[in-house]
Amino acid sequence: MRTKALLFAAGRGERMRPRSDTVAKPLLRAGGRRLIEWQIEALARAGIGEIVINTAHLAQQIEDTLGDGRRYGVRLSYSREGDRAEDALETLGGIVRALPLLGDRPFIAASSDIVTDFDYRRLGAAIETIARGEAVAHLVLVDNPPFHPDGDMGLADGRIALSPPRLTYANIGVFSPALFTGLAPVRAKLFPWLYRFAAQGQVSGEHFRGRWHNVGTPAELDALDAQLAAAARATA
Repeated sequence: MRTKALLFAAGRGERMRPRSDTVAKPLLRAGGRRLIEWQIEALARAGIGEIVINTAHLAQQIEDTLGDGRRYGVRLSYSREGDRAEDALETLGGIVRALPLLGDRPFIAASSDIVTDFDYRRLGAAIETIARGEAVAHLVLVDNPPFHPDGDMGLADGRIALSPPRLTYANIGVFSPALFTGLAPVRAKLFPWLYRFAAQGQVSGEHFRGRWHNVGTPAELDALDAQLAAAARATA
């Protein structure tokens, strides 16, 4: 797949403190892997060979730990927004800052702290739809987890809807670079900014029903680690 990917890794992860004070949240481990490695390896399996990682909080630690990506069979590059959590540009600002590294084709953007069975090859059709100009973005949605019972957005006829019933954004999407033309790389969130395009019917979506964990707190991380360890023992 010629598509590039962006993994968000710039924030501190406030709910993960104090662990994330000294170890960057994407580098915390669950199931024998760093959280971000679950995503790097999944992207590599899908044939995505170029991955950009945005950094700010403990930026050097992330870059030193992951290196150039050779050990994962990919090429990693970094969009550094600063060296402190306060320098992080959030999701929209982070995308705009990383655009020069992402090229002129639709790109995948995902959080670095999710653990999921999602197969990125599923996004091939959406990538081509966006490349043809038939949509500006594509979002992956999941069932509402206990910590987010009201969800974020709906899905109707393959398009993102702003009416209920609502599902939760899985922090996985595909975006056209043209969507961000003219924007300044300043601190800003992707939502609700993107909803204006969804209201115009320009954002497609899909409902993923497989394993998906968004790890937010130390307790959630420990529970996921135990779950993954048990699953590994069961299949050994």
